[in-house]
Amino acid sequence: MTHEEHHAAKTLGIGKAIAVLTSGGDAQGMNAAVRAVVRVGIFTGARVFFVHEGYQGLVDGGDNIREATWESVSMMLQLGGTVIGSARCKDFREREGRLRAAHNLVKRGITNLCVIGGDGSLTGADTFRSEWSDLLSDLQKAGKITAEEATKSSYLNIVGLVGSIDNDFCGTDMTIGTDSALHRIIEIVDAITTTAQSHQRTFVLEVMGRHCGYLALVTSLSCGADWVFIPECPPDDNWEEHLCRRLSETRTRGSRLNIIIVAEGAIDKTGKPISSEDIKNLVVKRLGYDTRVTVLGHVQRGGTPSAFDRILGSRMGVEAVMALLEGTPDTPACVVSLSGNQAVRLPLMECVQMTKDVTKAMNDRKFDEAMKLRGRSFMNNWEVYKLLAHVRPPAPQSSIHTVAVMNVGAPAAGMNAAVRSTVRIGLIQGNRVLVVHDGFEGLAKGQIEEAGWSYVGGWTGQGGSKLGTKRTLPKKSFEQISANITKFNIQGLVIIGGFEAYTGGLELMEGRKLFDELCIPFVVIPATVSNNVPGSDFSVGTDTALNTICTTCDRIKQSAAGTKRRVFIIETMGGYCGYLATMAGLAAGADAAYIFEEPFTIRDLQANVEHLVQKMKTTVKRGLVLRNEKCNENYTTDFIFNLYSEEGKGIFDSRKNVLGHMQQGGSPTPFDRNFATKMGAKAMNWMSGKIKESYRNGRIFANTPDSGCVLGMRKRALVFQPVTELKEQTDFDHRIPKEQWWLKLRPILKILAKYEIDLDTSEHAHLEHISRKRSGEASI
Repeated sequence: MTHEEHHAAKTLGIGKAIAVLTSGGDAQGMNAAVRAVVRVGIFTGARVFFVHEGYQGLVDGGDNIREATWESVSMMLQLGGTVIGSARCKDFREREGRLRAAHNLVKRGITNLCVIGGDGSLTGADTFRSEWSDLLSDLQKAGKITAEEATKSSYLNIVGLVGSIDNDFCGTDMTIGTDSALHRIIEIVDAITTTAQSHQRTFVLEVMGRHCGYLALVTSLSCGADWVFIPECPPDDNWEEHLCRRLSETRTRGSRLNIIIVAEGAIDKTGKPISSEDIKNLVVKRLGYDTRVTVLGHVQRGGTPSAFDRILGSRMGVEAVMALLEGTPDTPACVVSLSGNQAVRLPLMECVQMTKDVTKAMNDRKFDEAMKLRGRSFMNNWEVYKLLAHVRPPAPQSSIHTVAVMNVGAPAAGMNAAVRSTVRIGLIQGNRVLVVHDGFEGLAKGQIEEAGWSYVGGWTGQGGSKLGTKRTLPKKSFEQISANITKFNIQGLVIIGGFEAYTGGLELMEGRKLFDELCIPFVVIPATVSNNVPGSDFSVGTDTALNTICTTCDRIKQSAAGTKRRVFIIETMGGYCGYLATMAGLAAGADAAYIFEEPFTIRDLQANVEHLVQKMKTTVKRGLVLRNEKCNENYTTDFIFNLYSEEGKGIFDSRKNVLGHMQQGGSPTPFDRNFATKMGAKAMNWMSGKIKESYRNGRIFANTPDSGCVLGMRKRALVFQPVTELKEQTDFDHRIPKEQWWLKLRPILKILAKYEIDLDTSEHAHLEHISRKRSGEASI
């Protein structure tokens, strides 16, 4: 997309009309998508219409189809469900119903339809599109529309956004609502865990997912469940024995509880359903454990959307408008989705077909094929779950290698989950695993102990750093560190932490020239709320911090909505990295987010104040401004607060809040638990391979750049990158990577806050095909 084309974004929609509807089961984050479609549509000059009550509203017409305004989507972002309503609709399945729907659209001049729903809703939309010209000629024959109206609406553009808590749609990594549903489930699992421990109980939890086990699988990884039953992978024939043996083993290792997660669609190899009651009866009969069943039901659809779902909904909404307005009669109906952290457009029917293929494969009992079709991320989750839950740790014999695990930097939620999976995968591989307390300082002082299987029991859901973490760097204590590496026979080091973990890694590389003992493989797992570690798009702990900020902003907005004419200035953490301020701004609907990476002057501050003065004249009489703690040394939070207070006199009041260390605390979100668990497992697998490679003359000697890496999430994959190669990409003075992917989301923040800017810096997705997108995975 050239610069000129982008300048046209502001006029792209002139003379066009878009209708947005939500259909099928509701999902948290649908409102964020509706809000983005409305505001970006209006920004491009298009008229946007709400269709209330899904397809039913499209068929019934009348008051169900109403024009939306900028203000009509205010305060929608933090609401769960769908504000415009959703209904199961029989009428639209009949041609007669679709004829009425077409009539309602043509009469209003709407030729662009954005459908937010599951695969059923999207298939319906595609049928509607393919029949469009026939429907119009029928309407014209019946004299319901004029020839001129028919010509004006000659073709219908359709874009789908997948809103479904099951994450059951092929071609998208995450559907809108999945992350929030996981939040609800994990809140409940955490609550149940405490009571189960009090009474030494076994809990069987049933979660939603008739045909897709995603929620069940990720939940079991996030809470360290003993067993999970999912439809895609039925248990082996003698699973009853295996399950009971597994539960009693967990108890003998000292655990006071067992947790079993069941997807509502769980089946055995013959296709017979496995219900939560069946499992309970089995456990009671064979083991006599006190067992309780909890069926979560519609709780999972409820509650406020998580930060991830709000950002996902907003990004998808923006992309949907662009896809609609760029559409021609020849472009296929597409789905806008997320792959890694890239927005992509995929042909709608290819995705629907693949989703149907999964169901067919399961009905034909071709379970391996169903797993492959679910995609790489699903398979990875399953592999890690199987390792952590089903492999027996080998009997203590002479261990193969000794690996040490440590935390460095400031605490971040999810560090403990990473330590747990690193320790357990290490033990499964037959290694001796040591834990180091208090970072490099503890390594120098010898605060090191051996960790067994149950040492890390129950750590997944605990916030902070249980090993203790310090910002101290290793350089000044190389001698003591080398002595301890020899004393404890440490042959590999897993460092879980923030920017200091990375700079510490660089120092260890330098130290190899002076101390042979430092020639051991090490890997850094990024864990920091700031998300400023080079080599990774995400860090463990960032998602939790983002949700904390988001919840606080929601409460503050509520307070401001009550008092009216009030602007809040909120300071977030992140050092020089503006990730938290930007993403929280997107997720909480901020008017502005000041960050270091995008320099601002007094003129920008003045424009922002003026913008808020204008806003106070509308029905939305409140403002929210975020400021990253180190965005500018002179324009401090106090300065901005004073400026706003002075300039807003008689128009609005200002208030300020510094969020501080609450951003580092709290129980980790499902994303952070799952991400940390997978990173720990991946790091340990790499470590075992590297130690074997580095074995020379009876000892470990690792001196190559690729034996000291950062394990990072890059676009669509987890990759190991030598720390020395990442040096070029780092701004050491400000402790941030030189290039950061999320900066391209900033224009979206501004457009959604009603700034007149060009879209030329925002991301742009091209239509891809699923088969190509999945190359390198199971070929379809």
